Amino acid sequence: MNKCELANSVKSSLDQYFKDLDGEPPHAIYDMVLSCIEKPLLEYVMQHTAGNQSKAAEILDINRNTLRKKLQQYNIE
Repeated sequence: MNKCELANSVKSSLDQYFKDLDGEPPHAIYDMVLSCIEKPLLEYVMQHTAGNQSKAAEILDINRNTLRKKLQQYNIE
């Protein structure tokens, strides 16, 4: 999947989200989308690196301490 396909998936999911609201006001969409994307991303990269946080942080291009904080946030070991 390339970047455009991922963007299209997000747009499609948001279209469905707004349809499902059925006129109700949306709330905290930014946090909802981030948590829906960030957790599986972290899980996948951690699995790909066999749990090596240094390699995972490098792949994600984030600081290792930031990665550790996010892993704790999502209860990922």
